[in-house]
Amino acid sequence: MCEIFHKFIMGLRDFIKEYFLGFWDYETPKVMVVKNTTLGVIYRSVQFLVITYFIWYVFISQKAYQESETRPESSVYTLMKGTAVHGDDILDTVEYARPSEGGGVISTILRREVTYDQRQGTCAEYFNVANANCTRDSDCVQGEVNFDGHGRRTGRCVQYYNHTFKTCEVQTWCPIEEYAVVREPALVEAINFTVFIRNSIHFPRFKVLRGNIKDASNKRDMKKYLSKCHYNEEKEAYCPNFRLGYIADQARENFGELCKTGGVIGVFINWKCNLDLDPSHCKPTYSFRRLDLRKDQASSGYYYRFAKYYNKDGVESRTLIKAYGIRLDVIVHGHAGKFSPIPTIISTVTAMTSVGICTIICDWIMLTFIDKNEVYSERKFDEIIKEPKVPIPTELSYISSYGSNHSDLSDGVPL
Repeated sequence: MCEIFHKFIMGLRDFIKEYFLGFWDYETPKVMVVKNTTLGVIYRSVQFLVITYFIWYVFISQKAYQESETRPESSVYTLMKGTAVHGDDILDTVEYARPSEGGGVISTILRREVTYDQRQGTCAEYFNVANANCTRDSDCVQGEVNFDGHGRRTGRCVQYYNHTFKTCEVQTWCPIEEYAVVREPALVEAINFTVFIRNSIHFPRFKVLRGNIKDASNKRDMKKYLSKCHYNEEKEAYCPNFRLGYIADQARENFGELCKTGGVIGVFINWKCNLDLDPSHCKPTYSFRRLDLRKDQASSGYYYRFAKYYNKDGVESRTLIKAYGIRLDVIVHGHAGKFSPIPTIISTVTAMTSVGICTIICDWIMLTFIDKNEVYSERKFDEIIKEPKVPIPTELSYISSYGSNHSDLSDGVPL
């Protein structure tokens, strides 16, 4: 037992000694020319891929030589324009736009469901509400409030309006919406409504301020231009007026379906500016996408409720309106870049260093798959204990007893 322990201690001591002495060894690469066509093709191919990646993707596509800014300061102003005929009424922006003018979010009403002349009182609860159906008063708990229902229960079981069955009575705005609602036809003329979107963006690092409206020589020309133009990606890239029909088409949505269920559409303004060029080349691009769940989902669409209050016969009354519409969320993204020596140096050094991957890959292939007789490994790794007395020749030659620093493995080495 003592002998085994003694051997273990001696082995551990030798290992620590060898590791300590080896820690101070110096290693230097050894150049070895291998006359192997397959390995040469692999080496040059990997080199070509690495260099192409850095030139095309890193420097040309990603512009790694530039200093960039991705969090600009931005402001958005929106305004809905248009007039529609709805029955005998003329609707303007005050009637259908919420808010009539605002910031990054604006909506327009496409269809309404109206409940007229509601007053505070007691009436029958909607029959689809949980535990609302009853046959006697004891089925209704007085003072109970169901948050899926319409109000507080009185404890009475009453007839459901003109029907034969009964539901619990509630204190609320009567009559309830589900019973007295009037569904109006869709506002199909809204397809020609226009949304004015003014966007200004500032890149503080580069002190560049840009806007999405075309410059004009005077205000009169500007107003005349804005009153007539409609955005077109090729012809009117600086016009900030967008038709709702155009927005729906670009978002690949059917306007008729949007009139039924409503929807939320994102208006994305993308600024990608190369400030090595004149700032006038910094132009916005627009994209549109539906943001809410699709129409086949239970929670899809966009709607909200609001009420118009008035006094009738000395009693406070209201008209409840459930409005379905399109909500536009204007979302601005910005990226600006300009030449800077620091990222250029970093990217260049990274590219030059990455070329060394080619040597690592080819060394692994050579020593793993090609070096069957360990011919290459014997010449690639040399251990020099002390400096030789005879100088080592610098020209390419076959391996000497000590091995040259630059070896040429040609026809004399079997593969």
